[in-house]
Amino acid sequence: MPADTTEAEAVGFAPDEIDQNAPTRAARLKWVVVVDESLPGGRAVNAAVCVAAATSDAVGGLLGAAAVDADGSAHPGLPWAGCTVLAADAATLRAVRDKAVASPGTYVADMPAAAQHTRVYAEYLQAVGAAAGGTLDYCAVSVVGPRNRVDRLVKRLPLLP
Repeated sequence: MPADTTEAEAVGFAPDEIDQNAPTRAARLKWVVVVDESLPGGRAVNAAVCVAAATSDAVGGLLGAAAVDADGSAHPGLPWAGCTVLAADAATLRAVRDKAVASPGTYVADMPAAAQHTRVYAEYLQAVGAAAGGTLDYCAVSVVGPRNRVDRLVKRLPLLP
């Protein structure tokens, strides 16, 4: 779910910033997904995919052009500036989320744990609505923002194994 980013604060790439010929490190914005390292594999992948879906829908210019193979079949565009998937313990994950939400010019999509404990979306909404923000546990957090700011937020977190 997007957290605290309004239309006026929209995060994304302007058309003139999109350079699919440049290395990912040259992009002004960096995208990371941080996943709770204690989740089993399937739940970790689910959490990463869910926050990535919310992010790719909300952050303009994130996805590159479709690739067309030699037979003429199109393959949907992928993040041209890359996306790094990292692991963190629950406390670090919460700290990354909280710092990212407080950082201007940064987009945050999070997945509260209630999303994996309910089977009906309305029940998920009710569970999150009944909990104080500071008490929510998270499965994953997606962050897009200025490269140096995102680097400071995730410091030396390892890649998700």
